[in-house]
Amino acid sequence: MARKAETVNMVDQFAEFKELKNIDKTMMISVLEESFRNVLAKMFGTDENFDVIMNPDKGDCEIYQNLRVVPDGEVENKDMEIGLTAAREIDPECELGEEVAKQIFFEKFGRRAILNLRQTLQSKILDLQKEALTAKFKALEGEIVSGEVHQIWKREILLLDEDQNELIMPKEEQIPGDFFRKGDVVRAVVARVENPNNNPKIIVSRTDERFLRRLFEQEVPEIHDGLITIKKVARKPGQCAKIAVESYDDRIDPVGACVGVKGSRIHGIVRELRNENIDVINYTSNPQLFIQRALSPAKISSIRLNAEEKKAEVFLHPDEVSLAIGKGGYNIYLATQLTGYSIDVYRDIEEGEEDIYLDEFRDEIDEWVIDTLKDLGLGTAKAVLNASPEVLEQADLEEETLQNLLSVLRAEFED
Repeated sequence: MARKAETVNMVDQFAEFKELKNIDKTMMISVLEESFRNVLAKMFGTDENFDVIMNPDKGDCEIYQNLRVVPDGEVENKDMEIGLTAAREIDPECELGEEVAKQIFFEKFGRRAILNLRQTLQSKILDLQKEALTAKFKALEGEIVSGEVHQIWKREILLLDEDQNELIMPKEEQIPGDFFRKGDVVRAVVARVENPNNNPKIIVSRTDERFLRRLFEQEVPEIHDGLITIKKVARKPGQCAKIAVESYDDRIDPVGACVGVKGSRIHGIVRELRNENIDVINYTSNPQLFIQRALSPAKISSIRLNAEEKKAEVFLHPDEVSLAIGKGGYNIYLATQLTGYSIDVYRDIEEGEEDIYLDEFRDEIDEWVIDTLKDLGLGTAKAVLNASPEVLEQADLEEETLQNLLSVLRAEFED
């Protein structure tokens, strides 16, 4: 009865292996055989004269000990040799000097050996699962996956994919407008695979720029087919994005193809991204023209480039400055990310107009304050003096610093 019980347990052990995902059969058999051989080596001092035959489909394992046949009474090492009489009980036709295969039954290893085997198997199973999970999702980095919301915590959400793999979406990887309930199906891109303490953690993201790229690939056949290429992407998740595209076929308008008839293609992407405003522009290798397109819808009067330092000074009509900056400074921020140039925006000073560029005040105003204001498109004294309180608030200056700044600028014109 004991032997039968142990056999049933082995069937259960194989069944556990057969249910594993992402682990191929060859690897499964290899690990099982290795585990058995480890036990054999401990029990008999070596596993070299053993055959381990795995039968995962049947759920069992056959073990044979190969013993050299010697005359009765001359057995010196019972783990390597067998007497002729005992050998012929196994194989009636065997002769001296030959080998016979003696079957070893699992239950005879003893309880401790059986326990060690199971612990070894469980450890190896766990390691295999972790390795397979890591390899699978490493290969999927940058690709879109779907998962059902399983748990919602303050700092992250736990998703389960169709194979019940756990996907973690931290708060910072969620679009600000995202709101999910348990059971919702969520799409995200595999951002990275972390492996703290050999414990794989799959991080997915909806704020990663690759999520926007993959959505366009899914919605725009020309991108999927390679006729249109996404050259650059810049995002402020949940707010706005700019994407630069290029066509390899002169007959295809890349911007029109991405937007679709009456916005049919881009609308689905916008909804997925919680109404993120997406501008699609034509890519060009001409930096001046690219910066001009990136600052759309603002119309630029002129651009002065410093290619070595990747800096651009952009001059616009006063009415265009706010468009170049955009609400919350998002337009100029995205243009900077998209082009790779640090962009300073200046008002055109018309002939006869009394105004002074802020750079002229570097002896009186801290450089960081001037740079902060220029990032908001306030490049001249009058631009700052005429700016609304809401715009000046975006500079995040202390009240004393702000009042000192305004005082210095006003004094220049009072003189």
